[in-house]
Amino acid sequence: QVQLVESGGGLVQPGGSLRLSCAASGSISRIGVMGWYRQAPGKQRELVARITSGGTTTYADSVKGRFTISRDDAKKTVYLQMNSLKPEDTAVYYCNLVGYYDAMNYWGKGTLVTVSS
Repeated sequence: QVQLVESGGGLVQPGGSLRLSCAASGSISRIGVMGWYRQAPGKQRELVARITSGGTTTYADSVKGRFTISRDDAKKTVYLQMNSLKPEDTAVYYCNLVGYYDAMNYWGKGTLVTVSS
C-alpha cells in the first residue's frame, strides 16, 4: 500500500554535496519516524539519520555536522542533504518510514551514492 521512491543519488567528488529525496505514495495517512539508511558492499545496513514526526533528529556519528535530514509531511517526503561527502559515504542509501498508526516499516529500493574522484 505504500511505495517509497528515492532520488538524488549519483556520482560526486569528495567534498561535494548531494540531496536525496524520498517520496512516499499510497495509502499511508500519517507517517511516524522517517529515516535514511545506507549499505556499502560487504557491510551491514546502518542508520544514517532519522527524524521523528515531531522533528527530532538523530544522526550517525560518522555524518554529524555534514548531513541534515528534514521532512515535509504535506508532501510525504523526507530529505537528506549531504555535504562534505567522503569516499566512505559511498553506499546505497535507503529511505525508511514507519506508519504512525500501525508502526509498519516501509523501505525504498535505494539510490546509489558514489563519492569518488
